[in-house]
Amino acid sequence: MTFIAFIFTVLSLGLTLNVYFPVLRNARFMVYSFAIGWPAGELALQITVIEMLLAALLLIGGSFSGLIGFLALVTLFASWLALLHHHYQGRALGPLVEAALQKGLGQDYQATISPDLRGDLHSTPDFASQLRPFTRDKTGVTITKDIDYGHQGLKLDLYAADSRPASAPVLLHIHGGAWMYGDKAGQAVPLMLHMARLGWICCSVSYRLSPKATYPDHIIDCKAALAWIKANIGDHGGDADFIAVTGGSAGGHLTALLALTPNDPAFQPGFESSDTQVQAAVPFYGVFDWTDRDQLQHNPGLQTVLEERIVKQTIADAPMLFENASPLRRIQDSAPPFMVVHGDKDSLVPIELGRVFAADLSATSKSPVVYLEVPGAQHAFDIFASPRSEHTKLGVARFLTHTYSQYLAR
Repeated sequence: MTFIAFIFTVLSLGLTLNVYFPVLRNARFMVYSFAIGWPAGELALQITVIEMLLAALLLIGGSFSGLIGFLALVTLFASWLALLHHHYQGRALGPLVEAALQKGLGQDYQATISPDLRGDLHSTPDFASQLRPFTRDKTGVTITKDIDYGHQGLKLDLYAADSRPASAPVLLHIHGGAWMYGDKAGQAVPLMLHMARLGWICCSVSYRLSPKATYPDHIIDCKAALAWIKANIGDHGGDADFIAVTGGSAGGHLTALLALTPNDPAFQPGFESSDTQVQAAVPFYGVFDWTDRDQLQHNPGLQTVLEERIVKQTIADAPMLFENASPLRRIQDSAPPFMVVHGDKDSLVPIELGRVFAADLSATSKSPVVYLEVPGAQHAFDIFASPRSEHTKLGVARFLTHTYSQYLAR
């Protein structure tokens, strides 16, 4: 057995093990584990095919000779079976998504969706799109970029179908990136394109980023964007009376915080009288607690980032600032309908935090709460087309359409 074949086998096995057992305790290696495990998990089928082709070339070249070579091939075969299992686990997600929706909305929730809206909903993803995960079909959708929303020079992008209702529901998207990175154009595009084709207008907003920005700049900017949308979306064919909000990671935190703090003057300096209430919220893998009340964080990485780069104060010096920034601490019975989405292999934001937030919200809110825990999903699993992200996208569409239908009925 050659050295190249040995290294190939070790790397293949390590890649697969990281998909199933991501690093959690060490803050630095946790980030590396995520960076490798996120694409590997969502592209498990493609990676398996590539590894098989490379192994075949090495085998033909005689790299797997002898007993050790045979054992390496057995190891590779087991690794591929595990990756394929991970892929098909995602393919089989549909019934679990539907069960979560039925639990949160009621067994017959689909029957209560307006017939005019129900016909466009789907429960089975297009498999062909998953074979081209990074291809974004924008046919029939117009994206208007860099609309100034009149606050700190910040802008938003607007997604709208060329053919849509005269007064369309609105989805506001807040990007993630640890409050320091990312932009309005790189995340949740599959969801926004899908919702646009269902007749929604989607607005992806930018906000000031740390370390230049200091919390609460981030949430203030998102509130300002919402206020602008309410005042101006009618000019673009949107219904200002129905706005849902979504976002992942830091965007999930801001999504939940925005939804749970309507008209809070502390987050609306200079526009205190603006209405910042939303009608639904869909946070993905959100950082719901900055205080780590239940000691769920696997390591001190989050606290370090928050204290040194986001808040620029320690939690010991400003406990109320951290508490007021935590959606988990802002839960109220008047919360809008929520759909909380989290992957159980998330190495950056503990799955336990999603569970606790959804449970506390369900126990308090008078509105429906859907909790979708996605088996095998890493952080950021929804950014491109994969079995898990596509099933989740369709589930979110059913949740939002149901919520909008209830609004229309009222």
